[in-house]
Amino acid sequence: MIKKLSLVSLFTLLPASYYFAQTTVFAYLKDADGKPIEKAQVDLKGSENDVTADKIGYFQFVDLQPGHYQVVITKPNYETKVMEFDVISDEKRKDLGAITLYSALTNADQGLAIIDSDSDEEGNSGQASTVGLLQSSQDVFSRIAAFDLGFYWFRPRGIDGRTGETMLNGISMVKSDNGNVDFGNWGGLNEITRYPEISANHSPSEYAFGGNNSVIYKNTRASEYRKGFQFTQSLTNRNYRNRTSLRYSSGMSKKGWAFTLMGARRWAEEGIQEGTFYDAYGFYAGVEKKINDSHTVTFNVIGAPYRRSTASPSTQEVYDYRGVHYNSYWGYQDGKQRSERVRQGFQPIFQLQDFWKINKKSNLWTSVSYQFGKDRGSRLDWQNVQNPSPTYYRNLPSYFDSLDPNASVIDPTGAQTTAQDAFRTAYNGWTSGDPSVTQLDWDKLYRRNMQQPAGNYYGQTGKRALYYLVDDVSDDKIFNAATHFVHNFNDNTKFLLNVSYQNYRSEQYREVKDLLGADFVLNRDPFAATNQPGKTGLYNEGEDNVTKKVGDRMTYDYIFRRQEVKVNPGLKLTTGKFDLFVSAMAGYSSSSREGLFNHYLYKDSKGKGQNYDFWNYGLKGQVIYKLNGRNFFVYNGAYFSQAPFLEDLFVNPRVNGSVAPNIQNMEVNANDLSYVISTPFLKLRLTGFLVNTNNETTVQRFFADGLPLASVDADGNQTNVQSAFVTQIMTDVKKRNMGMELGIDYKVLPTLSLQGLASIGQYTYQNDPTTYFASDAAGIFANGLPYTSVGKAYIKNYRQGGTPQQAYSLGFRYNSPKYWWFGANWNYFDDNYLDPASLIRTESFVQNNNTSTPYYGLTESDIRRVLEPSKLPSSFFVNVNAGKSWVFGKYYVLLSASVNNLLNNRRYITGGFEQTRNAKFPTFSTDYDREYTLFAPKYWYTQGRSYFVNLQFRF
Repeated sequence: MIKKLSLVSLFTLLPASYYFAQTTVFAYLKDADGKPIEKAQVDLKGSENDVTADKIGYFQFVDLQPGHYQVVITKPNYETKVMEFDVISDEKRKDLGAITLYSALTNADQGLAIIDSDSDEEGNSGQASTVGLLQSSQDVFSRIAAFDLGFYWFRPRGIDGRTGETMLNGISMVKSDNGNVDFGNWGGLNEITRYPEISANHSPSEYAFGGNNSVIYKNTRASEYRKGFQFTQSLTNRNYRNRTSLRYSSGMSKKGWAFTLMGARRWAEEGIQEGTFYDAYGFYAGVEKKINDSHTVTFNVIGAPYRRSTASPSTQEVYDYRGVHYNSYWGYQDGKQRSERVRQGFQPIFQLQDFWKINKKSNLWTSVSYQFGKDRGSRLDWQNVQNPSPTYYRNLPSYFDSLDPNASVIDPTGAQTTAQDAFRTAYNGWTSGDPSVTQLDWDKLYRRNMQQPAGNYYGQTGKRALYYLVDDVSDDKIFNAATHFVHNFNDNTKFLLNVSYQNYRSEQYREVKDLLGADFVLNRDPFAATNQPGKTGLYNEGEDNVTKKVGDRMTYDYIFRRQEVKVNPGLKLTTGKFDLFVSAMAGYSSSSREGLFNHYLYKDSKGKGQNYDFWNYGLKGQVIYKLNGRNFFVYNGAYFSQAPFLEDLFVNPRVNGSVAPNIQNMEVNANDLSYVISTPFLKLRLTGFLVNTNNETTVQRFFADGLPLASVDADGNQTNVQSAFVTQIMTDVKKRNMGMELGIDYKVLPTLSLQGLASIGQYTYQNDPTTYFASDAAGIFANGLPYTSVGKAYIKNYRQGGTPQQAYSLGFRYNSPKYWWFGANWNYFDDNYLDPASLIRTESFVQNNNTSTPYYGLTESDIRRVLEPSKLPSSFFVNVNAGKSWVFGKYYVLLSASVNNLLNNRRYITGGFEQTRNAKFPTFSTDYDREYTLFAPKYWYTQGRSYFVNLQFRF
């Protein structure tokens, strides 16, 4: 009996011994600033048990038996953390402590390099792109595209950034004049603005309706930054060479106050492009007051004064002579470099934000913002003399080569000689890099001005300027107010409401910056005597002072105004295996122009014009179907209208108040469907997308030869003009962007990941839009309007320009448990095109001005040969990055480095535009067949190998 009892007791106590040997292991996840990290996945190797950290970053594993364990902690945009620990017997609870996850973004370019490529002397639309780390969503495709492809001007889905939304503390940063975002307004403040919330592409957002591009939401609350100091020093060979920044945050005091301050500077005596410099500052001051547990108020001041020069686009002929770092915008003056294209500005932002937790279910955020200041860009101008740019077509070897070899010409040195000798002089000068030939000769411009005889002009005696510098100035005053309301009906249903108001006022004018040794410049059209005989030619008739000195306004002066209201309700719902998000939008805008100059050609140039009102509507939806916890189908759909921006609404606002003909709201219909896998070791997104755009209006400005322009004065007299600066307007433009995206991140080992991306698209024009043009040389046409129609532009099925339509990336990344990493990737781009110039694809291009019929003997094959799409070469690049972090007690040090374009590929064209100087087939085809086309497309090339080294110290 005793033996039986002993056996029973033994088998009864064994399970108890095993029970007491089982252990609960727990920890808290925090970021580098000590804030909780929620929703991170924690995988226990060798077990099916994986858990997700809760809102305070807590996770636990229960009933672990004694042994050795390994966990892998993953969260998008954070480094993967691998931890090992031992569980011993009689250990009921094991505390792994606070585990810090460091951002995966720390190896990226924290310098926010900004590349601006200005328009050429003919006013063509240039490129402005932000390169490097501007944004990164938690989506695997978007993350790889931002880090590895963005530097090479890759634009996901080929979508224009003007259909996106960038918000700072609840306020839209999109400018009403052109729809762009000036990232330079907070340039250098990366540690303040670098972690946005993003709704990628046209998916709905909680903060704004947005458009066809992503909604990027940045918040700068003083209490949310890590307490203490953070110092950063960066070295690079990009637009600037050095970056230094210092941030201090007090943390939230017991009395409910928090302060964060930051200052930064970026500078270079000469950037990677020849003759460029960079000098930019940035500052941030944030104050937060916690009134009580339900109410907080913040005040933020952000400013970034800067002064920097820009680089020019060039034809292939020029690049062949001087290489991809050539820049025509500078030259020597008294032995020192001087640039004609200098951008400078300071437009500080003041924002007040109120956070109110109404009750347990409702929150209301209210923001008001005011921004003001001037942005100015200089350029060289001239009157009654030849363009002094070294890349002006009459200064290049190809021009002299196109002439009769024995023709008498003036060579680049100013000597009278034959065309064949001038060609040799020009060729030798360009190939040898003679600065008197390849760069601006400032000393020569001064001499020409100072050699002018003094004369009496409009009551003033002195030397008038042949050459002079001007500033194009934008003086902005922008007021914004916005609210963001959230009500949680329950854990599965959330209602959202965003309401915003913007009052935008921008005075835009030209100002004399430097007379280059002359006494004054005349505020009149230098071509008026030829193009408009008998007229005053004054840009501002009736003014007392036509002779302008430094600081005076000339050429144009007008004010843009716009008021806009948007209402954006939304509903998020979770039910069973479905997550639903529906977002709607109703908006109203009123736009106007007020002219301050009385232009000699246009009666509507001066005074306030009428208001142009537009209503916008939209609907977005997202449906997520959860196959299980790791496999999803995601559908995003959007249909909305967008009012034209001010620069698209007005044909030529510098001189008149006329609007583009048949102007309408642009309409966008966008759809995509994705299959998503999200596990600790595999993250994948495969997406198909289709985006249709209708009723778009585009405006371009350039110089054209051979156009049958004719102006009509008040008496009905007609003047013919053959060459002029023109404005080209296309209305009812239809586009289609379709394709697929694949992003994949696979962990071969807990510390080793393979990453890949594929983007295959077809971005085309879907119709032949009607094309109009206007010209200051012609003024009012015979139809009584400042523009005339040239019929349809036959661009249907042409590819859109601006981005590669095929892109691929393949790479790896090793993350050591000892806090160092190394990664590399290979990127390939193809199907990159220039946008087709519409004017040379109209019937006017092939029409004889004398007979109004097509040129004799012209065939379709002849036309196709010269008008084939401008496809740019394919190319590939290799990028590498590495870094290491250390923690010494309370001190944290991070050293990271990246090299883009490791193999120094200089053959990649990032963008450009077709020139439209020859608008008729005979002259166009003759030029097209030359070895070096005089009016070939102008390009921007990649800058070659670049590096970025970053040292960060926190204490």
